[in-house]
Amino acid sequence: MKIGIFDPYLDDLGGGEKYMMKIAQCLAKNHNVSIFWDSREDLEELRERFQLNLSNISLIPNIFTKSTGLLKRLWESNKFDAIVLLSDGSIPFLLSKKTFVHIQQPLPFQKIDTKSRYKISRINKFFCNSYYTKSYIDKPFSINSLVLYPPVEQKPRKIKKENIILHVGRFRFRNVDADDYKKQGFMIDAFKEMINKGLRGWKFVLAVSIKEPDKNVFNKFRENIKGFPVEFIINKNNDDLWDIYSKAKIYWHASGFGEDLEKYPERAEHFGISTVEAMGGGSVPVVINAGGQKEIISDGENGFLWNSPEELIKKTQLLINNEKLWLQMSQQAIKRAMDFAGNRFCEELYKILDL
Repeated sequence: MKIGIFDPYLDDLGGGEKYMMKIAQCLAKNHNVSIFWDSREDLEELRERFQLNLSNISLIPNIFTKSTGLLKRLWESNKFDAIVLLSDGSIPFLLSKKTFVHIQQPLPFQKIDTKSRYKISRINKFFCNSYYTKSYIDKPFSINSLVLYPPVEQKPRKIKKENIILHVGRFRFRNVDADDYKKQGFMIDAFKEMINKGLRGWKFVLAVSIKEPDKNVFNKFRENIKGFPVEFIINKNNDDLWDIYSKAKIYWHASGFGEDLEKYPERAEHFGISTVEAMGGGSVPVVINAGGQKEIISDGENGFLWNSPEELIKKTQLLINNEKLWLQMSQQAIKRAMDFAGNRFCEELYKILDL
């Protein structure tokens, strides 16, 4: 079968882009797969960052640009047995034999008019990355979407654990209107408070990806850590990150803290791939009780969920002071991470698409 893949944010190097390229990689095992995009450099950077095998996938002109007329899009889409696309909220009108729409995050409410309802009716299936996302899209779109959790490979290293609290995430995210989307500044301040109150022998490591336009802002941001045991690991690929996942004892994530998540649900973590990866490396997650994180972690069993800065510090300190508890939860975290690994993603994908 001839299958097309489209992601409007392919140059963002985020979890959603990895998800879509994993779809392409899975389908390319049995089908002729093409990606609608105009820059091979973007695809190569994505492949390198996430260690993807895209060798048997072709790149074809992007028919979803604003400059592409409707007739051209219809003509080209008609050549495909199926098109799988990530939606930014819009639903394109296509003539592929089958069309599947993936949604990565809660979308702003949109009034669904008659034209939109017709386009929605032509979609074979909608699927999303978590029940958190699903809870915000089904009602406005009048659909019953399926959930396909992201693929999270497990590549732990046999490395001695160190007294490291880790966070992994992009420094800035252009698709969310929030200055500190990943709350890295907030987490640095929380760690500094722990140091000021007597914590010794621990460091906070932030593994961040930074795009060129944000480097000046980042350089000013990192001035806030002078005199504290805080380090940055910058623009490492996914394979290299497994070294630090395997060294760290504790993992922090705070996306959504201080936000009005009823009004802006997209500001919480939609799933939490880096949290699962850290768990696979034996790090115990201490993450915000919001978004998709709640679907990954059973509080007190394989990690901790927190609702306030005080609770974040208290639960982190509990793990620091109780080695037996940390080891028990670390083992459970590894076990839980395996639920998202292996061939699960590809197998579930083929069932959803029924190709």
